[in-house]
Amino acid sequence: MSNASCKAWKGWKGWKGWQDSPQIASSEITPESIWLNRRNLMKAAAAGAGLAAVGESVAAASPQEALDFTAAPEGTTFKATETLTPYEAATTYNNFYEFGTNKSDPARYAETMTTDPWEINVGGLVSKPGKLHLEDIMSGFDLEERVYRFRCVEAWSMVVPWIGFPLSKLLERFEPKAEGKFVEFKTLYRPSEMRGTRSFTSIIDWPYREGLRLDEAMNPLTLMTVGLYGKTLPNQSGAPLRLIVPWKYGFKNIKSIVEINITDRQPRTSWQELAPQEYGFYANVNPQVSHPRWSQAYERRLPSSLFNPNRVPTQLFNGYADQVAGLYRGMDLASYY
Repeated sequence: MSNASCKAWKGWKGWKGWQDSPQIASSEITPESIWLNRRNLMKAAAAGAGLAAVGESVAAASPQEALDFTAAPEGTTFKATETLTPYEAATTYNNFYEFGTNKSDPARYAETMTTDPWEINVGGLVSKPGKLHLEDIMSGFDLEERVYRFRCVEAWSMVVPWIGFPLSKLLERFEPKAEGKFVEFKTLYRPSEMRGTRSFTSIIDWPYREGLRLDEAMNPLTLMTVGLYGKTLPNQSGAPLRLIVPWKYGFKNIKSIVEINITDRQPRTSWQELAPQEYGFYANVNPQVSHPRWSQAYERRLPSSLFNPNRVPTQLFNGYADQVAGLYRGMDLASYY
């Protein structure tokens, strides 16, 4: 998932068949063994060096720690009722371009990123600008579980039990000023530890940047996330601190955040700058508004395979319309995509 958390893969240009049947190239299909449990994955090592490399990279990643949190309440928007995506699928099929463009690259290479010490700077139009260290974040907010649907703009999806706290709680500590209308986020940029940022083929102007309207950021669904599946985030999933906005496409869910600014103008965002005709600022999940190169009416729910694509209909606002549709009342969702 990511950074460029869920950006459309460039290799699909020109293939019109995608419009009618969202599939994915064989090179992009996660091998079935990745969705098996760790024991089976390691058993598969003897059958192929490629699978062994994936298993070893996951095992070698920074150790995760168990978190103390309140479980998602049953029968609420905070707990999706669909089957959870297996941990292996959720943590080995990701977009995090700082570590490479293949889905398996983050799990292979993100272990090089140092996440301790860590701090985020909060500034802009706030009354109390400052910074928070990771230990302040982990001890200063009540953590809660949110089981959310996660929808990539590439037409694949997951259901993940995230752990975090409302972004509003963090922003309130710094007291946004009345003239503040937007929130800007920036990801860590450390080329020595992020091989993708050193690539001569990189097309992103680093650091990765995203943004929200302030009212979107203050919505109760918007989660500042520090963990998943009961433990701290692995590096490839955006450790130690990432954003989850469940009604938006995945590329809005910025990873490894180091800076937050309140602004009075819509901030520059990485994919909108790169391809504004394909990636809008709002990026709300909408099955009725197609990507220029494929339909958004359906999605592949992971785990899936070539012969079992697990194709499900996409929901407006990813199924969270009752909670967020009012934020966009009167707006043309096809124009403000």
